[in-house]
Amino acid sequence: MKKLVLVSAVALGGFVSFAATPVVFHDGIAEDIYEDVYMVQEEYTEVSVDEVPQAVKDALANDFPGAEIAKAHKNEANEYKLEVTMGEETATLYANENGEWIQK
Repeated sequence: MKKLVLVSAVALGGFVSFAATPVVFHDGIAEDIYEDVYMVQEEYTEVSVDEVPQAVKDALANDFPGAEIAKAHKNEANEYKLEVTMGEETATLYANENGEWIQK
């Protein structure tokens, strides 16, 4: 009975580790998809806090009173990644140029 449980656990572990491994096709399709996903995540460039649109600043003041922008980053789609502080707490928020919050 112990051997049956052990064999089942090993088999299940093998399936789980296989499912967590990304599939890579030899024709390059999967590599292109993964590369695009990672490029999207890293395409923000740091900008001055003064360059953040007033709509984003107003949304921050309305939705998170007392929060201040420590750093701001912008991507080509005019989306902003904001590192904000509130007291000793820090958080990262994403917003579009109209001050609408984005879930990333």
